[in-house]
Amino acid sequence: MNDKIKLCYDVPADDFTRAGEASSNVKSKLKMMGVNPEIIRKVAIAMYEGEINMVIHAFGGTIDVVITPDEIEMVLKDDGPGIENIELAMQAGYSTAPDNIRSLGFGAGMGLPNMKKYTDELNIDSTVGVGTTVTMKVKMNER
Repeated sequence: MNDKIKLCYDVPADDFTRAGEASSNVKSKLKMMGVNPEIIRKVAIAMYEGEINMVIHAFGGTIDVVITPDEIEMVLKDDGPGIENIELAMQAGYSTAPDNIRSLGFGAGMGLPNMKKYTDELNIDSTVGVGTTVTMKVKMNER
């Protein structure tokens, strides 16, 4: 693979039936490309967690994925309410999800911790009242 592959996805707000479509699509493309299954697993988990966060907490958003021979970069952007306290949000089990979301089996407070766990780089840029951009990178070579 010599070139960059760019993929773009729209994540609809409040649509749990479509949540996960983008991460499934990327997973399929990486499999077709012959990427190491462990790398595919990391990308799929991290991206799915980000998608679910966008559906629960934001008003949907976009995901741009760039695949190069060296890494897979995922940039998730939303125009949601922003994250007031990123450090607190990164703590396992911390969640601001409402009860109706928790009753669906989501909102356990593991989204951001899992995104960090399954990526090599995680950067969160969030402004309350403006939105959040999460950039995640997974290196192609196993650590």
